[in-house]
This record gives sequence, structure tokens and C-alpha cells, in this order.
Amino acid sequence: MRLRRRVFRPISRHIAGLACIAAILSVFPVASVGLAQDYGQYKRPQVIAKRGNFFVGGTRNAKDQIVGQMYVEYAIPQTQTHTYPLVFVHGGGQIGVGWNETPDGREGWAQYFLRKGYAVYVVDQPGRGRSPYNSQMGPLSDPGDSLTVRRLFAAPERYNIWPAAKFHTRWVGPAVDGDPTFDQFLASQAAAIDNTAQEPLTADALIALLEKIGPSILVPHSQPGFPAWLVADRRPDLLKALVTIEPGGPPVVALKPLGTLNLPWGLTLNPLHYRPAVSDPSQLKFVDTPIQGDPYVKSCLLQKEPARQLPRIAQVRILYLSSEAGYNTLWDPCTTRYLTQAGVKFTWTRLQDIGIRGNSHFMFIEKNSDQVAGVVLDWLQKNVKD
Repeated sequence: MRLRRRVFRPISRHIAGLACIAAILSVFPVASVGLAQDYGQYKRPQVIAKRGNFFVGGTRNAKDQIVGQMYVEYAIPQTQTHTYPLVFVHGGGQIGVGWNETPDGREGWAQYFLRKGYAVYVVDQPGRGRSPYNSQMGPLSDPGDSLTVRRLFAAPERYNIWPAAKFHTRWVGPAVDGDPTFDQFLASQAAAIDNTAQEPLTADALIALLEKIGPSILVPHSQPGFPAWLVADRRPDLLKALVTIEPGGPPVVALKPLGTLNLPWGLTLNPLHYRPAVSDPSQLKFVDTPIQGDPYVKSCLLQKEPARQLPRIAQVRILYLSSEAGYNTLWDPCTTRYLTQAGVKFTWTRLQDIGIRGNSHFMFIEKNSDQVAGVVLDWLQKNVKD
């Protein structure tokens, strides 16, 4: 009986005020036995008032099909202590499951912030995962293979493609074929459409989502950094904050891991609202500008002075989060300088500068994922008032 009192008394306090015992209670995925680290808080059931899924965005084509829709799953905690929900957007070649659970079975950031009293929304970008693909979106690339995934994400320190890769220490296992954690991550890789099609589709769908659920905190990782700038530019009124995790870049000519991507609007493929106004991207003039104080970047393509401003993006509170060892060390110094030059104020947090060492591009699923989440939580509590 003593054990029953310890287990059920907290739950009874949660549901004491409910008018109906059939109120919707649910549990988000709990860390897998045998794989997860032993975090005491994860032994407690997560009490959820409502969870579900829906689709937003998309248009009807000539065949009366809906194309470009985005799948969204959500959970609202029983005790919601924060007004504005978090919207998590996965990166290129990924799907939304990476926010729910880490490859070694620990609770992901969606559960972390749910436990902190936030409603959370996790999406699959259009054409990816549970967001149906249509051939009119363009061709699909194949998912990343084992070598590519190890070189870029799981074990970059073995290959040293970029200088900072040698500092990576935080992967959740040996990063070899046959290791359960690595195979879980490899299995989550997904085919994807080209950024030329993906950027506007994702931006439109995210705006449709925010119009449905109201002002929110957007958390994109990597590739959706491009459409996130569009969302901030087009609907700053719907963003209480933007937490961008190693977004694509650098400005003007983005360095994708396996190639380049021209960004005629500086940060994006599609139009942004500059001041003075720009009707054609040829009006933007860029110059290769030497910079000082960074060990990996000696020059950046920035605007020719006087620089045009980005007044709409400047209305949004922004946390720009960078790791010590990821490939974004090659361009985050340029993207942040581009934003500053365009009048956008933000907090740039490099994890190594606050004593968090060894992380790479997937900091939100690595060994210390909760520690990194705590950095985001602290910033939100200081900068986003309920």
C-alpha cells in the first residue's frame, strides 16, 4: 500500500479538479528500458491533457489532389505553465521523430519541454515522412548512407572534413554499423526533395500551422533555417521567438555538406522584405569581407555598405545556437554577421563559450541533450514572457 500511495498520489493531484474521470490523459513515449540513461524524472508518467495530429497547408492540383500538406502531431500537458507552444522542425534528410526520442532511447526535446509545461508540436516537412510526397514536387534524393551519416553527424572526428570536427565527443555510442543506437539513427534517414521546392513549401505550411494554433516559438534545425527566415519575415506577428539550431548557410552561397546552394536573397532562395525595398535580388550587392577573431572563417560574403535592413525579421526574438564541433563552424560566423549588418538583434550562443564541449550538428540527440535543452529553456524563460 505504501508503494501505491507514492505512485498514485501525484496523479490524483493532477486530476482532482477534473469534472469527468474520462478526461483525456495520455503518456508520451517513455525512455526505452535498457537503452536510456537513468534519469529519475523519466520514471514519472507524463500526464497529458490532449494529444493528436492533423495536416496543414497544401494546395489542390489539376487532378484534385492536395499537394504540399504538412503532418503535425501535438501534445498539451495537463499542467500547461507557458502560453506559447514550441514547434519543432526537423532538418534535411530527417523526419520529425528525432524530437521525440534519442537514438539510445532517452526522451527527446519534445518530451523535455512538455515536462516543463509547454505545449509541443512536431512536424514532418512537406514531402517527407508522414507528409505525403507528390511527384509534382520534384525528384526525391535517397536517404543518407552509413558512411555519409558517420562523416557528417555521428563520427566527424574520424574524418576531419572540417577543422572543428576533431572536438566531437558527444555521440550516443560507438557510431558503427550494428550498434543499436547508430542503426536507429541510420534508419531514421529519409528521402527528400530539393531545397528549391522545399523552402517555399515548408514556409507556407509553417505559416498555416501558426495561423491555426496562434503565436508560437519556432525551433528549426539545420535545413529549415532557410524557410524559418521566410516565416519570420512574412509573419513576425506569429513568432514569439525563433530558436534556430545551426541553420543552413552561410549567406549568399550556402555550403551544403555535399555542394553549394545559391541564395539570391542573402538568407533565402525566395524574396525577403528589405529596407530600402528590393524588387529583384540583383539589387542586392555582396562583397567578400575579411573578418577577424574566428579560427575557421577568414572572410564572409556580406552586403555592400550601406547595407539594406531586414526590419520584419528584426521584430522577432532570436536565439541562434551553435555547437563546438559541427560543420556550421564554417559559416555561422558569416550568417550571424549578415544578420547584424541587416539590423537584426539576436542572442548567439556557442555551446563551448558557456562550457558545454564536444557537441556537433545533432546536439539535441547527443549524450548531453538535456543539458543543451536547458540552455534553450533558460533563454526562453528570460526572453519570452507569458
